[in-house]
Amino acid sequence: MTHLTIITGASRGLGAALAVQLLNPQAHLICLSRSSNKRLPALATQAGATLEQWSVDLADGAAAAQRLAQWLAAQDATHFSQATLINNAGVISALVPLRAAEPTDLARALRVGLEAPLQLSAVFLAGTRQWTAQRKLLNISSGLGRRAMASSSAYCAAKAGMDHFTRCVALEEASQPHGAKVCSLAPGVIDTSMQDQLRAADPSQFPDRATFEGLHAQGQLSSVADAARQVLAYLNRADFGSEPVGDVRS
Repeated sequence: MTHLTIITGASRGLGAALAVQLLNPQAHLICLSRSSNKRLPALATQAGATLEQWSVDLADGAAAAQRLAQWLAAQDATHFSQATLINNAGVISALVPLRAAEPTDLARALRVGLEAPLQLSAVFLAGTRQWTAQRKLLNISSGLGRRAMASSSAYCAAKAGMDHFTRCVALEEASQPHGAKVCSLAPGVIDTSMQDQLRAADPSQFPDRATFEGLHAQGQLSSVADAARQVLAYLNRADFGSEPVGDVRS
């Protein structure tokens, strides 16, 4: 039987590492990103996996969700034994106090980081509701959804919102006879391009820059490959979804 996994932001960073590690002969992987990952097709062929890469801008989450809804409606549900949505994509707006932020920059961060996950989750849960497949919804959150940081209002708000809407969905799905297992998971501090942004920020605007420089200098950042292994291990735990908000470090 085939395992369907839908991942956002799979062209680079943690999303790309998750995609690579999910490739196997039973996998049907759909990757949603603005650009395609050029390595994935050859790796998928080598692994015997089915791969689709959709070029979508998650700042227009409604369009991406509509495409996913149409795709799910066209599938033979008996073909899949598992169906998982991983909302991984996120962007960080300019690292400046809110008073200095650009409204369009804030809007994009919230659309990609919160609005699109809500919309995609809605159509995934609706489109697979009658499936007999095991269904999981994994939202990639952050410690910054649970701890405030100056000059990052939009990112912190998006991740906090992701945590809380996951709690709501967990209550909804728990009342269904074949409800999905859901979790908003913090993956730890990972060596990605977002960390480059944090270390390159103007310290007069972003007071926590030194903290992230220290994490990098002391080798305390997880590689994307290690982080992906931890995330997938958590996803595959027998008790996945027992707590709607989690952390790979606990």
